[in-house]
Amino acid sequence: MKIKRLGAAAGAEVSGVDISKPLSNAEFDAIHQAFADHCVLVFPGQKLSPEQQLAFSRRFGPPIAHVLEGFRLPDYPEVFIVSNKKKKDANGEKPVGAIYAGQYWHTDLSYVAEPAMASMLHSLEMPSVGGDTMFANMYLAYDNLSAPMKAFLAPLEALHDYTHAYETVLSKLPGRPPMTEEQKALVPPVVHPVIRTHPVTKKKALYVNPGFTRRILGLTEDESSALLGFLHMHATRPEFIYRHDWTVGDVVLWDNRCLMHRAISDYDMNEPRHMHRTTIAGDKPFN
Repeated sequence: MKIKRLGAAAGAEVSGVDISKPLSNAEFDAIHQAFADHCVLVFPGQKLSPEQQLAFSRRFGPPIAHVLEGFRLPDYPEVFIVSNKKKKDANGEKPVGAIYAGQYWHTDLSYVAEPAMASMLHSLEMPSVGGDTMFANMYLAYDNLSAPMKAFLAPLEALHDYTHAYETVLSKLPGRPPMTEEQKALVPPVVHPVIRTHPVTKKKALYVNPGFTRRILGLTEDESSALLGFLHMHATRPEFIYRHDWTVGDVVLWDNRCLMHRAISDYDMNEPRHMHRTTIAGDKPFN
């Protein structure tokens, strides 16, 4: 097994290992350390069945099912389909998975009380050009704030709400059905610290994102909007970003406790972009 750094901000390639098979404790320990060091791990050339992807995910923690049950893989509720492919039924065509998924900066499941620790995407079909994913390192975003700004943010908390993404982004995109009232009831808004401490590395990271952070508590609406606008712009500076160019067979694992990510919608929608995602349970953020 070899680990090669991919970017200055984040990212490392793990080669010489077949993650479809059980790993020794020594192999997994090396992968786990690389995950802590690089935040994003890329395992190229993998061929995983849903069972094998779930088995590898379980080495990190329990997989959890997405609230959008219509995009779960049949017989595998913890596997979420990210896809622009469509299928026909009696009512016409409809997406087989989450179309336009993640085409805005966000942190997976920051809108629940115990957000996802990690996410894993397995690339099954990719367009000939485009469709990259960008990852923003929120350790770097925090580290490069001024001392007065760090002190100001330290005690603050923010409201995270899944419906915020639908109101601001997804409602404007064709083919993405709205959330039902039942789905909304499963993900009520939650409050998290604006700065969180990573439970493994003990490093501090900025923990707000444009997709799901509705407002900062204790500030006026104008103050909250202005501050979030600055923080989002700051966190997505080019030097804080690793951009992944997907190849079929890639498995990409990323740490939601210290990253934001965004899928880039620069590809031909007539070409398939089809992936399986697993999401690994985390714990409650703390400052």
